[in-house]
Amino acid sequence: MPKSHQPKTSNQFLKSLGPGLLFAGAAIGVSHLVQSTRAGADFGFGLVWALVLVHLFKYPFFQYGPRYATATGESLLDGYKKLSKWVLVAYFIIFFITMFTIQAAVTIVTAGLAINLFGLSENSITWSIAITIISFSILILGRYKLLDNLMKVIIVILTLTTVTSVIIAIFGNETTLNFTQIIPKGSLEIGFLIAFLGWMPAPLGISVIQSLWAIEKKKSSKSFDTKKSILDFNIGYIATLFLGVCFISLGALVMFDTGETFSPKADVFAQQLIGMYTNTIGDSMYIVIGIAAFTTMFSTTLTTLDASPRAMTRTVELLSNKKNKKLYWFWILFLSIGTIIILKYFIGEMGMLIKIATILGFLTAPFYAIINFILISGKHTPKEFRPSTMMKIWSYLGIIFLIGFSVWFLMNL
Repeated sequence: MPKSHQPKTSNQFLKSLGPGLLFAGAAIGVSHLVQSTRAGADFGFGLVWALVLVHLFKYPFFQYGPRYATATGESLLDGYKKLSKWVLVAYFIIFFITMFTIQAAVTIVTAGLAINLFGLSENSITWSIAITIISFSILILGRYKLLDNLMKVIIVILTLTTVTSVIIAIFGNETTLNFTQIIPKGSLEIGFLIAFLGWMPAPLGISVIQSLWAIEKKKSSKSFDTKKSILDFNIGYIATLFLGVCFISLGALVMFDTGETFSPKADVFAQQLIGMYTNTIGDSMYIVIGIAAFTTMFSTTLTTLDASPRAMTRTVELLSNKKNKKLYWFWILFLSIGTIIILKYFIGEMGMLIKIATILGFLTAPFYAIINFILISGKHTPKEFRPSTMMKIWSYLGIIFLIGFSVWFLMNL
């Protein structure tokens, strides 16, 4: 009898997962494939400390998204308005300024990988438009439910191909591994570190999206309570840390001390990335590496194209006190067109745009950290769901970490 229930139990467990894997899909993109690989290529294993610390100190503020949503039935945006309308206005401004650059950055990297994997066209703008249309169509056809189911497949493929690549790289490596940790010095190295921390595992603004996804999941699964939402989030969060280590390892094992310089152009960067992997690991692994890289970026492009319009729709509804079903489609179309315009006219500056976006991601992190902590600890959250003493201490340390590194960066400009 117990055996007959095992498949059903496993199936129920998989169905219960959702927002956490969407978080992983949104997070594991530029931060991992580009920034983590660069970290490994430039510093070897020397920035593993930064990867672990930023995951550790950002964790409470990300977790407060699904915790608040399932505990109250409201998104963090509803909570922000309860704290003050001006908090919501500040969120709108910050998110509006950054969302186009974020979408453009993830789309162009995805396009560069598509060129190298599929060919067909070497025009990155053409591929960017095609990828945007495909992502747009997926969201039109299935919206949250299709996105939820598709992401489970994508994350499994991504994990298997990435881990396979790392294992082969380890066995193919003939040099002694050096795990000495490094503190970057000089404005360029410190700038890279802050950019690395900014989107690792993701900008803290994703906590808002996480709360919206948790509400959507609760609509489709009545049993998705606060306890399950935190477990679901933890699984996705651990995945981002694990895969972050994998991508640093790939950069360190394959690229460190090769003397290669990465191109700021997305298609050339993708070619260098895959080429350097295959030169070391073997041409037979080209498809595996290509699929892993493309899957990483496509999942990010897809989830961010859903996330930003979802957040902006709810923000406008709260500020105007009016619900409008067409708002989501307005924002997704607005974001798609804005992204393509940026790519068409600023494609030569994408390296700089990615750097600016990642640095802004870190400099705005203290805002989200403080607001999320105030909200989850205050009267708007039921007492039984407020943070424990340990979580409060963890949160204070996280806020100090985020502010401290931001000040350090600004002092070294």
